[in-house]
Amino acid sequence: MSRQAPTVRSVLGRRGFSSASEICGRSYAASACPPGRCGAGAYSSRSVCNLGGNRRISYVNGVCGGTGCFGEFGFGGVGYSSVGGRVGICIDERLLKPLCVGVDPLEHEIRCQEKEQIKTLNTQFACFIDKVRFLEQQNKVLETKWGLLQQYVLPKKGKNLELYFENYICDLRKRLDCLLCEKQKLGSEECATSQLVEEFKCKYEEEINRRTTVENEFVALKKDADCIFLNKEELEVKVDLLRRQLELLKCVFEEERAQVDRQLCDTSVIVKMDNNRDLDMESIIKNVECWYQEIAQKSKEEVDAFYQTRFQELQDKRGKYCDDLQSNKCEISELTRMIQKLQCELENVKKQVSCLQTSICDVEQRGDCALKDAREKHIELQNALQKAKDELACMLRDYQELLNVKLALDIEIATYKTLLEGEESRWVTETFSLFSCLSEARTTPMSNLGTGRICEGMCWDTEGGVGRSRGSNTLGKSGGNQVGSVLPCVKQLAC
Repeated sequence: MSRQAPTVRSVLGRRGFSSASEICGRSYAASACPPGRCGAGAYSSRSVCNLGGNRRISYVNGVCGGTGCFGEFGFGGVGYSSVGGRVGICIDERLLKPLCVGVDPLEHEIRCQEKEQIKTLNTQFACFIDKVRFLEQQNKVLETKWGLLQQYVLPKKGKNLELYFENYICDLRKRLDCLLCEKQKLGSEECATSQLVEEFKCKYEEEINRRTTVENEFVALKKDADCIFLNKEELEVKVDLLRRQLELLKCVFEEERAQVDRQLCDTSVIVKMDNNRDLDMESIIKNVECWYQEIAQKSKEEVDAFYQTRFQELQDKRGKYCDDLQSNKCEISELTRMIQKLQCELENVKKQVSCLQTSICDVEQRGDCALKDAREKHIELQNALQKAKDELACMLRDYQELLNVKLALDIEIATYKTLLEGEESRWVTETFSLFSCLSEARTTPMSNLGTGRICEGMCWDTEGGVGRSRGSNTLGKSGGNQVGSVLPCVKQLAC
């Protein structure tokens, strides 16, 4: 979106100056976020908060066989029966399939909100475009008016042209100040966007570090679980061996007892005993047999109790590790989803930053071009002003010379006027003397000859007026011609 300033042409008819500035609208990008994030989908000045979220997606998959079971990762359930024999390890193929994370239920609402925001932004952009077109039309109308006024309206004579140049320079300075203010605003916006980018980078690095730590912990837990499972297998094998040994010992004991009984039944022993002592061998044998049975029973109970407690402890540890493993799986899935969303947001922010940088570069270039044009126009106006000053100085010099010529002509006119007045006064005196002579001649006829000569000496000049005599007639003619040549010059100066 661009705003074009009106074109201003110089007073002296040179090339017009054009100044244009461009204001680039902000671009907005919307991204989906789960509950717990900021409610606005579009990119704005508010910061993204609570990136952790509170959704947990659990996925449990395991196989139980016999009396043993295990979780999702690594192994299937291994069971055993009371019958002797080694049981092999089976792996469930379903565990090799990727996790089914699911879809965010609020994604549709967020997309609807994003669509609405995009619609509103499109309407605003259309309004701005209409305003720009209207301003361009007004600009063209003003340019045509200014051209017509420049062609037909000329400054009055005697009016100082410096006012026009000063007004034009003030206008250029105002435009330069506006461009500098816009440049400062764009610089502040660039700083804000760079700060946001740095914050997102820090958060992204923190999430990556958390992910690596969680993955390391998961690997360690997996190793511990593997070790525990192997120990469990070894202990189960040992329990089986001990049970077999116990059964073998029971069988051996039964065989030995049977052999002893048979030997005791088959043999006939003649015993000579003192009458004072009556030994009951059967009771003694029964007591010994009971004593051995009690010892065997006690040892059997102790072994069963020991292995039962040990097995129970291992079962508890296994359940605890399974729960921890399941929680770690859920957290890892959530972290992966959050990392993907943060990556998308980071890409959007990078795109916005690139768009802003390109717009800032364009605005700076256009501002530099406008400033360069303004400086060139300012230099041209200064040159034109200097030329106008030089022309004005020349005109003042010519005017001073004309004033000097006028003063000289006024002085000459005054001198000629005095001369004419003197001649007129002398002519009047001569006419009076002539009339007096004529009057005397009438009275005295003898003086006719002298008066005739005097009358012959007098003459009338149609061009220069009445002359004194033929000798003085040349002066009257030359003075009249000079006065006649001076009068048109005086009239031109007066005009």
